[in-house]
Amino acid sequence: MMKMKLLPLAICLASAPAFALEQGEYRLNYFGSVGITHLGGEDQGRSYGVSGQTTDSWRGDQLSKFGAQLTYGLTDTLGVTLQATAKPLQDEWQANLEWAYLSWQANDQLMVRAGRLRSPVYMYSESLDVGFSYPWLRLPDEVYSQVQLTNYEGADVVYTLPLSYGSVTFQVAAGQAKNRDYFAYDDLFSIDYGKLFGGNVSLATNDYGTFRVGYVEADISTTIDGVVNAFGTPTYRQLLELKKDKGKFTSIGYQYDNGTWLTANEWTTRVTENDNNASIDSFYLMGGRRFGDFLAHVTYAQLDENEGRQNSWTLGLNYNIAPTVVLKTEYKRVDTSGGYDGVFVRGKQELYENELFERSGGLAGVPARNYDGDIISVGVDFVF
Repeated sequence: MMKMKLLPLAICLASAPAFALEQGEYRLNYFGSVGITHLGGEDQGRSYGVSGQTTDSWRGDQLSKFGAQLTYGLTDTLGVTLQATAKPLQDEWQANLEWAYLSWQANDQLMVRAGRLRSPVYMYSESLDVGFSYPWLRLPDEVYSQVQLTNYEGADVVYTLPLSYGSVTFQVAAGQAKNRDYFAYDDLFSIDYGKLFGGNVSLATNDYGTFRVGYVEADISTTIDGVVNAFGTPTYRQLLELKKDKGKFTSIGYQYDNGTWLTANEWTTRVTENDNNASIDSFYLMGGRRFGDFLAHVTYAQLDENEGRQNSWTLGLNYNIAPTVVLKTEYKRVDTSGGYDGVFVRGKQELYENELFERSGGLAGVPARNYDGDIISVGVDFVF
């Protein structure tokens, strides 16, 4: 029960405040995660994850992160919010200014924000770095690897309408995100999101959980390229080029938690013009039960692309060490089919060898293969 009572605090650390602070008041909070993870199975030397940080060595840079959030009341209705994090990108730790915005609380229902804001992509986008706010140590990769953008520069409007059985919240956002990092084929590239527009509706009920529907689109520009060894000769290859091509992302989510039983579920689809893919569909289904200070949960997740499918089962057991500190342990079994790499990392050279095998009718190169792995993760999430 204690964890459920503290969830509003955890979510408040990384979401629009429900009310403005009075002039001169401030709120300073800290949050973070410390964890280690290991990839086992047949694919020794293989890496996994949205930035390839899960390997066959015990590593903490996939799961560990630290953050602080400051909210200050400039007037009784106008405030400023800053959120900074420190987390690794590939093999280096980086400091990030995730949020830096002004907010105007017009009334109890309407808030307008402008500056650097969280991109409203996923159900857990607002609390993405606050691991205490969700049951997993690592969010389901099949869904949360689809869009690597975490923030943008622009504005949004948030309107909450009270109802007799709960409340409904509308959010509309617009802006852009330039020169962001994008991880692909074991390398980092620059990517721009122009004319970003999104909106979502969340219905929070008193007894039946929270329903959310969201949509985001943007004009995407990036070039993914590199040098491969083609029959002993270094050869430049352009793998993908997008020039203000439209990307669209739709999500539907549902959460429920009555203090004993809980569930979280999310379905997404992504479509990008001229990226040689049809829609990329993914979802997860999670159910769990609390036993005193323990939480046991199980998750099935699936990711489908043109090339094939990745699916996984995750078993987790959490223990509340203190009211604001939770120990989490997880075992995740991941499999792919159809010669598909899924969230496993395939390098540019391997991709070239796979394509060469197809073009030559099997006379050269190597065939695309399936991947599998057992991922063990242990860590602690906290908020203060």
